[in-house]
Amino acid sequence: MKIFLRSLKESFYIAARALGANRSRAILTTLGIVIGIMAVATTMTVSTGLSNNWQESLSVIGSDVLYVSRMPWIITGDFFKYRNRPRIDYEMSGQLSSRLKDTKAISPGTSTARNVKFRSEVLENVTVSGTTDRQLLVSNGVPDIGRFFTPSDIDNRRFVCVIGSEIRELLFGEADPLNKDIKIGRYKFRVIGVMEKLGSGGFFGGPNFDRHISIPITSFIKAYGARNRSFDIAVKAPSQEQMEEFKFELIGEMRKIRKLAPTEEDDFSINSMDSMMAAYNNVMGVVFLIGFIITGFSLFVGGIGVMNIMLVSVTERTREIGIRKAIGARRRVILTEFLLESCYICLTGGVIGLAISYGVAALINKFLMPAAVNLPVILAAILVSFIVGIVSGLMPAMKASRLNPIEALMYE
Repeated sequence: MKIFLRSLKESFYIAARALGANRSRAILTTLGIVIGIMAVATTMTVSTGLSNNWQESLSVIGSDVLYVSRMPWIITGDFFKYRNRPRIDYEMSGQLSSRLKDTKAISPGTSTARNVKFRSEVLENVTVSGTTDRQLLVSNGVPDIGRFFTPSDIDNRRFVCVIGSEIRELLFGEADPLNKDIKIGRYKFRVIGVMEKLGSGGFFGGPNFDRHISIPITSFIKAYGARNRSFDIAVKAPSQEQMEEFKFELIGEMRKIRKLAPTEEDDFSINSMDSMMAAYNNVMGVVFLIGFIITGFSLFVGGIGVMNIMLVSVTERTREIGIRKAIGARRRVILTEFLLESCYICLTGGVIGLAISYGVAALINKFLMPAAVNLPVILAAILVSFIVGIVSGLMPAMKASRLNPIEALMYE
């Protein structure tokens, strides 16, 4: 074992000395690996960041909540088929409440987009949702300061609102927003609460819950009307384990409310967080498969460059290899030396590429979304660098180890 380690140490020293003798060539060769590893690490970092960002955004919806809507959240068929469905009325939530005895909460809702103004500050196209006091039971968001609606706010159609954290920052800055009046469209609403920071779906169309305002649904109908407007009904299942069974019960009760014949198709959709996550995973799986194929090509090109340089190195050092074999160097030692040289190039490029990806991740984290190079990314980058080094150096190393010492000594 000691002899092997001593031999390995000597081989590493010779490989490092050979690379030091051709620094410019080694640097240019390493550059291809740097670009490839940087691309791999950045792709994995962005993938993890997007996935975490999306899951954080959808976690507000609640994994044990079903949403009755006129249209599915993800449309894969004929859009006009869904668009022509009859509206879901506000009154249907009351009918569901009387029929579904096991549900924990039912909260109808609808939304619109309005300009919001506070003094001289104006925000355009802010999502304004009408909801009930039961909303806190069907979502995972809670007020950071102030309070949410009470049954009294709903019954008396009070013009009060709960704003998202981004709305607070843009309209009020560091000032206390509670009990301030803001104008939503043409109507004044008093701020009674600010929701905690909830996040958004980022680049892929997810809802931005921080740029959002909630008002009592009765006040929404009074201000903006319910005619020609379809509602969503959030229904909280008795438990996560009973989701599938409860979903069938919900579909059955909705079919009765809609007076559908047994042979007629459903003219409503049941949506959930799982359907959104499944659609996201399908799309992102394809996107990042393409991304990894592209980065794989960059690593392949970098590996070909390393192999080419190693073959040149074998040719240049043919006489040296002949001398070493003539004085007793074994084939295994020569093979190990050139493999170490190839791995040294690739691992150095991998470390540099990883360092650059840290900087890229920091920029993404600052300007776009939460992102960081984590331990799995580091281990994957090092492993890929090592594998590329072995694969790229194997053929040149085998060529060097098989050289005939007599012919090598005669090489000019």
